[in-house]
Amino acid sequence: MPNTVLAEVTASVSELKKNPMGTVAAGEGFPVAILNRNEPAFYCVPAKAFEAMMERLEDIELNALADARKGEKRIRVDLDAL
Repeated sequence: MPNTVLAEVTASVSELKKNPMGTVAAGEGFPVAILNRNEPAFYCVPAKAFEAMMERLEDIELNALADARKGEKRIRVDLDAL
């Protein structure tokens, strides 16, 4: 059965066990697909890339929330009253 590999660099589980940091470094800052019996088992994502993904996801969620609230009724508030 064919599989889509969403990384330019791949490594086996055995390679990952032998040299975890070397495997991460091989991706040069990008994810590395870890293969088990020539099928993607998981992706090894460097910390900076993972943090960037999480920030992007948060931005997408906040934009969706803002878009959903665009049509809501607005309430005027006097800042002095707060």
